[in-house]
Amino acid sequence: MLAKISDLREREIINIIDGRRLGPIKDIDVDVETGKIIAIILPGPGKFLGLFGRGEDYFVPWENIIRIGVDVILVETQGYTDVPRKEIHE
Repeated sequence: MLAKISDLREREIINIIDGRRLGPIKDIDVDVETGKIIAIILPGPGKFLGLFGRGEDYFVPWENIIRIGVDVILVETQGYTDVPRKEIHE
């Protein structure tokens, strides 16, 4: 199955561990040298009922993507993200 990045951004991200909706893809982290996707970036959760901005973005490593479907992307991740942003590029 082929998909454009713009198509992926429209799909809901679901964590298969707890069934929680994690939201849409905000961005995609790509290694420009190899062209491989390193991680998908999701918006952080709202703070205090969503009134005072958002937390930091969450990064889900490409290895944690289980299946890309027509309507959703299934990921397996503990606590929303397994890898903090700084560790992805190291």
